[in-house]
Amino acid sequence: MTSRGSAARSAAGPITPRVTVLVPAHDEEEALPRTLRSLADQTLRPGRVVVVADNCSDATTDVARAHGADVVETSGNRDRKAGALNQALRRVRTDLVLALDADTTITPRFVEDGLRLLDSRPSLGAVGGVFEGESPRGYLRGCQANEYERYGVQVDVTRRTSVLTGTAALIRREALEEVARERGSRLPGVAGDVYDRAAITEDSELTLALRTLGYELASPLSMRCTTELMPSWRDLHRQRVRWYKGMLDNLAAYGVTRTTLRYHGQQVMLTLSAIMLATLVGLTVLAVVTGTFQLVPFWLAIGGVFLVERLTTVWQAGWRARALAAGILPELFYDLALQRAYLHAVWLHHTGRDAGWHHVTTSDDGRARVPVSTGRAGAGG
Repeated sequence: MTSRGSAARSAAGPITPRVTVLVPAHDEEEALPRTLRSLADQTLRPGRVVVVADNCSDATTDVARAHGADVVETSGNRDRKAGALNQALRRVRTDLVLALDADTTITPRFVEDGLRLLDSRPSLGAVGGVFEGESPRGYLRGCQANEYERYGVQVDVTRRTSVLTGTAALIRREALEEVARERGSRLPGVAGDVYDRAAITEDSELTLALRTLGYELASPLSMRCTTELMPSWRDLHRQRVRWYKGMLDNLAAYGVTRTTLRYHGQQVMLTLSAIMLATLVGLTVLAVVTGTFQLVPFWLAIGGVFLVERLTTVWQAGWRARALAAGILPELFYDLALQRAYLHAVWLHHTGRDAGWHHVTTSDDGRARVPVSTGRAGAGG
């Protein structure tokens, strides 16, 4: 069912009819207004904004209409965000599709910069945003914000897009149509589906699909998007287990190819780094407890280089980010938590267990509210 929003859009900039925005939303009445305002404030506004309301039990559809968006309500979707987007994409006829999470805001020049880059480089199948955390409050959110800041620096330095982020990505419709045609033959999944309904991380799977078909991807720093930070250790662990296991499952579905070889290597290095970090911390604690710990100049020098790297990669994020990085130990503890989530994901992957799916809502002051287990329903997350 489709209905037209009645509110007038902002006069921030001219409209381009080439872009349709799809915002998959499962019970997102609180976060959705910020997302839609960021679209209305674009220097080059999309011709159509569609909120894909998936199994919603709150006022998501009313909020969407009040902010001038069209609403498409899914029908019988049991395949989460991938299923919701697949249903909505059947109605899209524009050259470009901007897939945007309902809890994500984008910089005012996001659409304009994305179009310019795609027009200048025909080999690009899509351009993704470089995500950053909302204004961090507290230790856990600060660590996540620093992690995202470092990711942005890595993308800027290497000019390599490892994953086309699902939070905000501008994609050529012709590339999505080719993906749908190749499902069940060159690509995993069901013929006709753009997003693989079996993938729990649809963004990393679509990345592999586009790269397999020969498309290039890019993530310029000017196209930043701001997304939610996990409010608790439990939510963080669940999120990262899903991310890690999703990539492992996707790589298993694709096998070892020229496209996936580098990604397989990254998983091997992640496993080794998790084991090595845990071993190093364990041996250090043991040395302190037994009284055999001593400072060695060589390792102090290595530690100094490590500290400089941690500081410089978050320098632009401000003094709070630098202070957190300078402490080393707080972020080391955070890294250990991520390594634990990765090893948990490896275990779930090899045992064939489900990583689960949950949806976290936050109040206006940024505090966590009750996490909602959505099973296989719901486009959020």
